[in-house]
Amino acid sequence: MPRFASVLFAAGVIFLSAAAPSFAATAEGIESEDQLFAEFLWEELKELPAGRRPEIGLVLSGGGARAVAHVGVIKILEREGFPVDLVTGTSMGALLGALYAAETPFATLDAFARNMQISSGVDLNALSVLRLIISDRLLSTKKIETLVNQYIGDTTFDALKKPFACVAMDIKTGERIVFRSGPVAPAVRASVNVPGLFEPVLYRHRLLVDGGVVDYVPAKLAGEMGADWVLASVTEGDFTRSTLPNVLMTLEQVIDIGGSLLVKEALQYANFVITPKVGDMRNYEFGRAHGTVDLGIQAANASIEPAKRNLLRFSMPFLMKKWSAR
Repeated sequence: MPRFASVLFAAGVIFLSAAAPSFAATAEGIESEDQLFAEFLWEELKELPAGRRPEIGLVLSGGGARAVAHVGVIKILEREGFPVDLVTGTSMGALLGALYAAETPFATLDAFARNMQISSGVDLNALSVLRLIISDRLLSTKKIETLVNQYIGDTTFDALKKPFACVAMDIKTGERIVFRSGPVAPAVRASVNVPGLFEPVLYRHRLLVDGGVVDYVPAKLAGEMGADWVLASVTEGDFTRSTLPNVLMTLEQVIDIGGSLLVKEALQYANFVITPKVGDMRNYEFGRAHGTVDLGIQAANASIEPAKRNLLRFSMPFLMKKWSAR
């Protein structure tokens, strides 16, 4: 009934405009009226099918080993039934985003992230390192394609369960290259391809490197794909704490600084941001991957209720249509 819908809409707007509601039970296990209403609104939103609620995009930033924290964020989103309709990612966010968009079972994604090593996707052995040092011969990331195919098969973008896009850069022109079609594995490989360390990926007529150089947090891309509401998981490094003992770490520092500058602009396209506390990690510290997933869980747990509130406020017109139909 229209009157019923109007009352619910007014109550929801007032409620969401007040102090942040809690979606969790109290310490004594007794749910307050506010908690019950918050849970009611959330369940009402979750019941809406795609097309009758906002299109929701999940954005996974670059960050090397730091970006493993995205898996912890995904864990909490899934636990809460947070709807995700499309995914974008850059660099390590592209690798994890592709697996998530393929709806890889979470236990598999979690184990993959916690046990990740730099040698998982890079031709890293004594001979290749020696060549890099002596003859400036860059390392190959061909193993990335094998790794992606191992988990999701030799699949294409249009065969993924969720729409997905990732970003690379043409090192000859500086262009931002967006992958939304064709085979997934070479696109992911291009997106994680750190310049100055790994060989540029030859794709058609282009030489491609890490997308984090031009689009560290592809939030704008999520909007271009049709997202109405965008949640970004951002794993920036704190480059002010870094020492620079060699050329490779100096190169990493330059990339991190560039990424940090890009973040500020990109976040204007995100409705909500989760920032795991991983700033003290270097891009290559995959030995800390197991604990990095837990840092993502901690950050998402701390942010999930404000994220729900933000999305519910944005979704009130959609809920009004639902209630009006009753």
